[in-house]
This record gives sequence, structure tokens and C-alpha cells, in this order.
Amino acid sequence: MTATGPRIIAGAWRGRKLVVPAGTETRPTNARARQAAFDILLHAPWAGPDFIQTARVLDVFAGTGAYGLEALSRGAIGATFIETAPAALAALRANIAACRAEAHTRVIAADALAPPAGTPHNLVFLDPPYGENLLPRALVALTAKNWLGPDAIILAELGPSDGFAPPLPLAERRHGKARLVFFRLAV
Repeated sequence: MTATGPRIIAGAWRGRKLVVPAGTETRPTNARARQAAFDILLHAPWAGPDFIQTARVLDVFAGTGAYGLEALSRGAIGATFIETAPAALAALRANIAACRAEAHTRVIAADALAPPAGTPHNLVFLDPPYGENLLPRALVALTAKNWLGPDAIILAELGPSDGFAPPLPLAERRHGKARLVFFRLAV
């Protein structure tokens, strides 16, 4: 593992470096894309002015936990992380410990396509591996296991070859190879 990866952008842990596992299995979201995602959430009329501070965050395909930890740094109530890769889980746990966020987090070592039963969350980050078309199947599995609140705002980070048309689109932006898609499953 290396601590030369991404940093927390804003909030209580601003500037804190995150540990990234060695190799190419984990692809941390670049800082510009993450900053853009949070700027959209902070200013979008469909999110509301205090949305992040009232958010129960679910970070799926969590990797280093950058999305969920960024939300916690900015005042989110709590975050649950779902990740299955052992190296990513080790990095995620190290990052949570470095932020001293254990009291506000839960790590679930599980496949996002077969998660255990959960409780509804209202801010959901889905950052699956690019090019594997995992997002639709993950949404079905997470919905079936009660992880997604009825009014949840979902941000999916997709790669250039990932085709996905959200049911209720809210916003979409491109940052390098990343395509950020904000949507809801229901109103």
C-alpha cells in the first residue's frame, strides 16, 4: 500500500492523504472528478442546502473509501462501505483509522452484486470497475436488500465504454475518462 494517492478535498480532514493498494485492481477517483461531484451536490436544487450534513452515505465498490470519507469530512452523519477486494479492504480500513472515523463508519466485506440485508441510505456512491457493466446488476441487488432509500440521490462513476441510462437523471458530467451520473430510482 502507498499513501501517495488521493487526498480528502475539503472539510474536517482536508488534505489528508489516502492509502491506495498497490497494483491496478483499485482505481481511485481523481480529485477533480470528486471535487466536481461534491460541488454539484452542494449547489444542486434537487439536493438541498444541507443535504450532505444530513446524509447517510453508502459507498459501493468503495476501494479506498474516498467518496464516503469525503462526505464524512464534509459533515455527513455516517457512511457504510461495501468492498470485496482484500487489498482495497485493507486500504479502506487504514484510511478510516487515519481519519479516526470508526465511530461513524461500517465496512462490509461483500460483493456488491450479492450484498447482505441493509438499511436505507439517502446518498449513494457507486464506482464499479470500468467496462464490466456492473452498475445495473448492483442497483438491482442493493434495492432488493433495502440499501437504497426511496428518495436516494445516487452518483455513479462510469468509464468511457460503460453504457447506462439512469431512470430519473439529475445531472451528468465528464472528467477525463470518468462519467459522473447523478440520478434517482424513484421520486
